[in-house]
Amino acid sequence: MSKKSTHLVAIFGALIGLLWLFPFYMIVTNSFKTPKGIFASVLALPHPATGHNYVNSFKALDFIGSLTNSLIITVCSVLLIILCSSMAAYALQRNHSKLSSGLLLLFISAMLIPFQSVMIPLTANFGGVHMLNMYGLMFMYLGFDCSLSIFLYQGTLSSIPFAMDEAAEMEGASRWQIFYKVIFPMLSPMTVTVAILNIIAIWNDYLLPSLVLPQIQYTIPLQMFNFFGEYTKQWHLALAGITLSIIPVIVFYLAAQKWIIKGVTDGAVK
Repeated sequence: MSKKSTHLVAIFGALIGLLWLFPFYMIVTNSFKTPKGIFASVLALPHPATGHNYVNSFKALDFIGSLTNSLIITVCSVLLIILCSSMAAYALQRNHSKLSSGLLLLFISAMLIPFQSVMIPLTANFGGVHMLNMYGLMFMYLGFDCSLSIFLYQGTLSSIPFAMDEAAEMEGASRWQIFYKVIFPMLSPMTVTVAILNIIAIWNDYLLPSLVLPQIQYTIPLQMFNFFGEYTKQWHLALAGITLSIIPVIVFYLAAQKWIIKGVTDGAVK
């Protein structure tokens, strides 16, 4: 590649980066403005800047409580999805039969079912078991998100030779030990992918939690709805709340950056 082409690619990349960062600029700058400042110009820098939006938004969101609810639901749901979908995919891939093929097809077909067609029955009691709480929500996420995760895991498992299972079995390992100590570590690139996809979806989900959760267990997206009334919209508080809700995601990425990059690069090499 010539020097001129390299410069053009760098300029194009910088423009794409600025375009990607523009929404964040809009959110952060307007979160420091008064309502009058936002309606005067959404592109201008805040003048005067105020930090009261964050204080008021923090209180209105019950940020600590809603953040705790979001973390509990997201972390527990993702762990359940990873554990159950990886084991299900392992069982389906290693048992070559018409039944396992039919079950895999059933899981894939489940991805085509629109959520809106089943959301009303989800609000009912199941055999006297009350599901309208965060624990019921976790199992609902498990049901809705396992199909894609099983499909992804099954594709990765098909590239791992069955000879590894046989070798571990000859060493005296049980079926659970074979999966947990031999197979599952080799699935780490796909586990990272499954985790990222589900964390983003569950953390930002609004519709399903709005049908299931009582007010005391509201997540951050549900609490954000308080800023948008029928006649008024508190954009200055909403934008401050959005900025606050982004911070935990950034902290998570910085903390897990090593494992995320390792998982992605290992998957690329394989």
